[in-house]
Amino acid sequence: MSKESKPLYSIIYEELKERIISGQYAEDQQLPTEIELAEMYGVSRITSKRALIDLERDGYIYRKRGSGSYVKKRWGQQPAHNSASGQIISMILPYVAANGLLGYMQGATDYLQTKGYYLTIHTSNWDAGKEKEFLLNLPRRGICGIILYPVSTLKNLDAVYALYMNNFPLVTIDQYYDNVPVGSVVSDNFSGAYMATTKLIEAGHRRIAFVSSIGLEYRNSVRDRFFGYCRALRDNGLPIENELIHHDFRDHYEHPEGKAFIQSLVKRLIADGVSAVQAEHDLLAVDILRSAMDIGVKVPDKLSIVGFDNHDISENVEVPITTVAQNFYEIGRSAAEIIVQLIEKGSGEFRHKTEIPVQWVERQSVRFDTKA
Repeated sequence: MSKESKPLYSIIYEELKERIISGQYAEDQQLPTEIELAEMYGVSRITSKRALIDLERDGYIYRKRGSGSYVKKRWGQQPAHNSASGQIISMILPYVAANGLLGYMQGATDYLQTKGYYLTIHTSNWDAGKEKEFLLNLPRRGICGIILYPVSTLKNLDAVYALYMNNFPLVTIDQYYDNVPVGSVVSDNFSGAYMATTKLIEAGHRRIAFVSSIGLEYRNSVRDRFFGYCRALRDNGLPIENELIHHDFRDHYEHPEGKAFIQSLVKRLIADGVSAVQAEHDLLAVDILRSAMDIGVKVPDKLSIVGFDNHDISENVEVPITTVAQNFYEIGRSAAEIIVQLIEKGSGEFRHKTEIPVQWVERQSVRFDTKA
């Protein structure tokens, strides 16, 4: 692969790695900061951060919160590449991108570093079969624990349950298994959606749609958000109307004609008298925003939109999206803490669901002077 065809973070990673190996950066020497690297290479801070995370993961540097990144001593002898050491914990993710997943990785890495463990990243690319291969094979390679972001808790139940029965340390993030008592660290999705719907009702909205490309039964994080939406409506004396609930249209959404599909959905919402939309996540919220703008529906004058996650894109669009922020860093850190406790104190402990609080982030996509 040519240098030009490599991901930008990979180019930064390789060049810094070479400088460390050659001795250009000495042991304990501080590397350029994320901001400095971003300026040097003409990339975003997220890209430079990814390079540093990978360098830390592979044992070349260590990072101090609030200080920076430093060359690790005896980097060539790090046990991160020696599965027999028993010091490796693997994180299985459905994809690797900016925003939240980097938060998971950084939170886990920061904690594990203090305990002498190393983190490896494995990506399933939303393929349940590939995820299962990781679940089956990583323990055989000497990995001592797994942090799993499941493709869906409807998939690979056999592999997860086998690990649980074999007392293998496993913690899930983002989602949890209803019928397997493995540890999990998730956002308080119910409270986040309840808060979002309540805020919209307080602003005067009465016909609020819930929109999710994912089927409610497929991912419990989305299901819990739906439950929070319904409870907020009921607690405020509003009916739960099925025609305002749109979900399970992923095939249409990811189709080449997905833009036209979302535009038709927005038209339907407006025709049904909807004045506000609570979207499954920020990316969908942004697509709804842009589709509304394309067909002449003003946001927030005609349609208010709330997302979920607080991804970077939510504040860098034509109309910044009001959203519910997840604390991805704390989810990753807490999952790593539980994994270490399971490894060091016994797998019979700490099998529970940990919910991390969320936060309301108010921006310009919601109109707060709507008349009831």
